[in-house]
Amino acid sequence: MNTSKPQAAASSPALTLQENGENTIQRISARHAEVGGIPINRLMPSRQRRTIGAWCFLDHAGPAQFAPGAGMRVGPHPHIGLQTFTWMIKGEVLHRDSLGNEQIIRPGQVNLMTAGRGIAHTEESLSTEDTLHAAQLWIALPPEASACAPAFEHHPNLPSWSTDGCDFTLLAGSYNTHHAPARLYSPLVGMDLFSTMGADIHLPLNPEFEYGLLMLEGQAEINKQRFAIDELAYLGHSNTQLHLQLSPGSRAILLGGEPCTEEILIWWNFVGHSKAEIAQAQHDWEAGNERFGAISGYDGPRLTAPPLPWSGL
Repeated sequence: MNTSKPQAAASSPALTLQENGENTIQRISARHAEVGGIPINRLMPSRQRRTIGAWCFLDHAGPAQFAPGAGMRVGPHPHIGLQTFTWMIKGEVLHRDSLGNEQIIRPGQVNLMTAGRGIAHTEESLSTEDTLHAAQLWIALPPEASACAPAFEHHPNLPSWSTDGCDFTLLAGSYNTHHAPARLYSPLVGMDLFSTMGADIHLPLNPEFEYGLLMLEGQAEINKQRFAIDELAYLGHSNTQLHLQLSPGSRAILLGGEPCTEEILIWWNFVGHSKAEIAQAQHDWEAGNERFGAISGYDGPRLTAPPLPWSGL
């Protein structure tokens, strides 16, 4: 679910959301693809928007229906320089990694894998499952943490509350008095919003953050602009409040963070701050270097990286 097509990403110009301005919200439409047999809609990275804070990758997986035993299946693949962040909405997925972790992620739970200097993992739907709906994100590690030791966290219990007809689940970072348990290396926030009957809400924002809102179900109106499923609204920075109108049955994910000031490169499943470190990681994966370890319990071949786009590395 997190094996990307080749992309190169750097920070994008930031915008400022103005309540009475026009064209101040950047609308980003998804690109359609398939990962592990599941349809996905990719919002970042794109030519329009490379990052939101340290969030550097955003896939909306599903909602997909399939026959039991015919769901997602992603073979062994490597990562460096990032954290993979999975928010499960429907279905169950089994995670295995080269640290020896084996964890089922269920609806309402978060998996966070820190790749650091190198890790490999697999993801597959349980044989009894017939549905999958999730958000898959990557967080770019800052240079000082990009070579940290790999790690894995599973968070089945997350801060949640309801107000003004909307249910909130804090996935990452802090919001008001709430604090999510995931270990982060950059100032970030991630929050799920769900409204059964519809809601008209005002959300306080941190003016030091830039923000984006992705519709996962239903639709929303922001500054008299309507956003539908798989449309990402980039809201810019320096904002202290977001006025959001959610239609009945709507779900969205709000992402925020301090704008990146350093270039971030993405190639295949690697995130780095130089072409050389990404090229080295690819060479090591192709050579079977022990930096990525081995995964037990998965029956199938490991994934092969596409050729590097940079010559002489």
